[in-house]
Amino acid sequence: MTSKKTNGDRKDAIEARAEELKAGGFIPQRQKGKITIRCKAPGGRLTSERLERVAAVARKYGRGLVHLSVRQSPEIPYVDLADLDAVVRELAEAGQEIASCGKRFRVATACGGCEYNPNAWTDTQRLALESTARFFGQDTPHKFKTCFAGCVRDCVKSRMTDLGFQGIVEPQLVPENCTQCTLCISVCEDDALRMGDDDLPARDLDRCISCGDCIKVCPFDAMVPKRTGHAVFVGGTHGKPPHAAYPIAEFVTDEQVSAVIETTIEWYRLHGTRGERLGNTLDRVGIDCYRRALHGIVGNDLLTAADLEKPKWRRILYRGLVDTFPAYGNLASGEQSDGTTA
Repeated sequence: MTSKKTNGDRKDAIEARAEELKAGGFIPQRQKGKITIRCKAPGGRLTSERLERVAAVARKYGRGLVHLSVRQSPEIPYVDLADLDAVVRELAEAGQEIASCGKRFRVATACGGCEYNPNAWTDTQRLALESTARFFGQDTPHKFKTCFAGCVRDCVKSRMTDLGFQGIVEPQLVPENCTQCTLCISVCEDDALRMGDDDLPARDLDRCISCGDCIKVCPFDAMVPKRTGHAVFVGGTHGKPPHAAYPIAEFVTDEQVSAVIETTIEWYRLHGTRGERLGNTLDRVGIDCYRRALHGIVGNDLLTAADLEKPKWRRILYRGLVDTFPAYGNLASGEQSDGTTA
């Protein structure tokens, strides 16, 4: 004799079905029997052929609408659930894959990067493609969002995502090329450059935010990149509720990016609880536990408590928040923070 399903059983079944659909990139709408198809577009980039196919499918199976999500994914709303297989098949014919929702690694977002943006220092588009190809769809305790910004202007909000990479540059002076024109000093908004006793620009690295504006403005190639890399931010979200990301490292190389992502995912799986965002896990377990895991990857590029006292970080971070961050312990001496926020 079978028992009738309770309201609770039915609710659980509905929620399980919704989660299953979301995991596949199919978002149940408030309209019964309708779903939104989320298309994969790492870095927000599509070929014209894929874009044309998305538009054609939207006209054929939806209402001719395509919505660009906050995280750069083209979405086709108002698709009948019964047409799901046909939609996926016709999109795949043009090489258009489906994205994902739910508790897993999401498609990476990115700005245009150094390919054509004169402000950028890193190849954000390539890194978004590579990280999505390697980690997309891997299960995590909650959603896991990754972002690549090409410079400190941070258009794609690397400081408000679970793991954000921000392109930075350390300029250096070529003295023999300098004409003492002072353009570099006038363009620096951070008071990081002044004329020295030798009548050459002198840099205060504690104030320099690694934007590279001095390099761009110099007409004589007297300011050039000494090194480029990524500042890394972890634990951010602009969801409900929001959480500021913690700066964790700087001048991480392109070659280290995948290892940083992999290590962060492994740490999150080990210490996170189901439904807990990464930032909350960091607060509960302690920031130094994560810093210790990452130290083997980035070494001396890991930020310290002393680093966060420098004027540059108070300039880069959201005003006032740096004073509320948990204390970063001295990993060399075994000192740890208490893992709480003020």
